[in-house]
Amino acid sequence: MSFVETAGNWCECRVALTTSENWLVLDLVSEEPEAWAQEVAEQHLAGDSSAESRRAFAEDLLWYWGAAVRQRAVCAALLAPPNGAILASYTVRELKAPPETLSMEVLRAEAAHAEGPFFGKPALTEVELPLGSALRVHRFEPTVPDTDTSTILEGVAHYVLPRDYLTLLECRLLWTTLGLGEELGRIADELANSVRLV
Repeated sequence: MSFVETAGNWCECRVALTTSENWLVLDLVSEEPEAWAQEVAEQHLAGDSSAESRRAFAEDLLWYWGAAVRQRAVCAALLAPPNGAILASYTVRELKAPPETLSMEVLRAEAAHAEGPFFGKPALTEVELPLGSALRVHRFEPTVPDTDTSTILEGVAHYVLPRDYLTLLECRLLWTTLGLGEELGRIADELANSVRLV
């Protein structure tokens, strides 16, 4: 997936999607998101699926689309095996930060003291990606804090300091499917390793 970024000093963000047939790339510049979501739902679900199932899937797509747009993601995709439900969401966004804060020490301190609510302490690991140094953050949090209906959201985010650009990228995979943490964590690492700015 890619997105043309005209405001920064790089032109395009590229991410190599693992087993690309399992991913739905969100059209974040669509001027008719409802029509886009309905078309994707029709293509994704088998012909014998009910109209109600396609409508519900389109509503889910629109929710993720709206969240990515509100977060000003430069690119986003959903992990959804053919004719299956959405398992995870992946977004890449540029975080505006003062140049003096663009260091691994500051990133680690902010991640360690980030306000939750989170379950337990996040697992913080410094990694080296092709794009540059990154802080890998693995944590759990409620989807809807302070309610009885909340489910557990698990995620792996890579906060990347690209060596060729004075900026900060957040590359984040989120999911609610318990039991897939190890596999999805590996996928998050593969995706982060594939991110390129050109």
